[in-house]
Amino acid sequence: MKPQATYQKLRGGYYTPADIAKFLSSWAVRSPSDLVLEPSCGDGVFLDIVAGQLRQLGATPGRIAKQIWAYEIDPFEAARAAERLKHLGAREGDLRVHCADFFGSFNGTDPHRQFDAVVGNPPFVRYQNFPEEQRDKAFQIMRKAGLRPNRLTNTWVPFIVGAALLLKPQGRLAMVAPAELLQVNYAAELRLFLTRYFSQITVVTFRNLAFGAIQQEVVLLLGLRDVSAKEGIEVLELNSPSELTKYDPRRFGTNGFKSINHTAEKWTQYYLTQDEIDLIRSLRSDPRLTKLGSLAGTDIGIVTGMNDVFVLSEKQTAENGLASFVRPLVSRSAHLPGVIFTKADWEANRTAGLKIHLLNLPSGIKRSELPAEIHNYLRRAEARNLHLGYKCRIRKQWYVVPSVYVPDAFLLRQIHHYPKLTVNESSATCTDTIHRVRFRENVDRQMVATAFLNSLTFAFAEVLGRSYGGGVLELEPNEADLLPIPLYNAQRLDPREIDGFVRSSSIEAVLEKTDEVLLADGLGLTSEQINMLRSVWKKLRTRRTGRRNGDT
Repeated sequence: MKPQATYQKLRGGYYTPADIAKFLSSWAVRSPSDLVLEPSCGDGVFLDIVAGQLRQLGATPGRIAKQIWAYEIDPFEAARAAERLKHLGAREGDLRVHCADFFGSFNGTDPHRQFDAVVGNPPFVRYQNFPEEQRDKAFQIMRKAGLRPNRLTNTWVPFIVGAALLLKPQGRLAMVAPAELLQVNYAAELRLFLTRYFSQITVVTFRNLAFGAIQQEVVLLLGLRDVSAKEGIEVLELNSPSELTKYDPRRFGTNGFKSINHTAEKWTQYYLTQDEIDLIRSLRSDPRLTKLGSLAGTDIGIVTGMNDVFVLSEKQTAENGLASFVRPLVSRSAHLPGVIFTKADWEANRTAGLKIHLLNLPSGIKRSELPAEIHNYLRRAEARNLHLGYKCRIRKQWYVVPSVYVPDAFLLRQIHHYPKLTVNESSATCTDTIHRVRFRENVDRQMVATAFLNSLTFAFAEVLGRSYGGGVLELEPNEADLLPIPLYNAQRLDPREIDGFVRSSSIEAVLEKTDEVLLADGLGLTSEQINMLRSVWKKLRTRRTGRRNGDT
């Protein structure tokens, strides 16, 4: 059972380290007359720093109190934030710290100022905990910006949109955002909005977690609304927020902003050089490449709801008398040694003591009609409350796992080293750590699985997928469908030979072979282009796995 969410988590109140607040404020606040907005000020750490920045620029204390506008929905925190500004010597009525919902205030009837700068760290509340009244107001803001929010939208997205809409034509936005901004699908419209709304965008990322206590990877988003500025985007990567004290924000763009593609594409690509980006973009629309989605349908693996109950080893199956009620299973991606998974491979996993059985009870059968062995097994699971997990709890019969079928192939969902498509020549199915693939009629499965292993497809997997703080690359089915595969000359590759290379962990030997046949001979790419694609794959892979290994 998951622990009950804390008040802090429900309101998304995780406060900003001073190094980050100082850096963002110093970039955004540039004139003693700047009007500054903080849409979710918490206890006021940004307000204190912005006040200091304005004073350093020459603003008088009494004036500063009228230049800073802030909103905070929590009364206790709003009072703390206001207290931080008392040192300015302003009268109580001059302080613009409003104990109010930013979304409601934005949509209210009172006229709103436009601001020179917006700074802050919007609350990160998952869509499941987004209060309905706030959600409605937030979505009104997003629709005003031409976006189409859905119920999977988290709170930080409308905070950034609303804040941006309140900027003057040459205003500046400097905010903390989850690293999800760069790559998740639900933020795709936001990325498109930002690239159209701002002339220049800088994203600062960190190899170390900036908010270590919550294990949330964040980025710093800086947007400049200045039509006279050269349009572009850059992504900078620092080791940790402490490096910000040595980094002059005026250095932004000194290495050249990269051209913005005004689409919802993921921003992971902006870690690359402009030449690498141009190559990826040119190949994205190359008609000679075949999308995986046109060859096969990709579906998540089996969601058991409680692997401790349903995913079993041979020993567990025998001890509980369940042999008549299980079917073959691949439970982890590491259990797929090559690009062809055979019955012998499944037997080898069984002999090794791996979890290779799925408890697969028929649907519709009454509990009273189940054999004694099943009765006893389920009763022991219920005594441990294993049936109370969400996925089990919402089923009509918690012990019947839905959507069980044998796929044509397995596709890695969580990728450590490189993506892999494995043809299934066994009778096994798989858990949701692996995707299930069903090929369309008359598709040569082994040829596709073999051609999948090349530097071009590997590079696109890194660009199209998303990675998290643990260093794992994840591909969802709709992202996997977009993976381009070069099939020209693929019939020249020997699937059994390539399978042998993969089993011996020699992926470099595989790429030397497949890149020559598919990319050089098949597509006519130059050796420089092929090396660039392999560099893209390795560069993005090294970045994410470095975070996993703690090298940062």
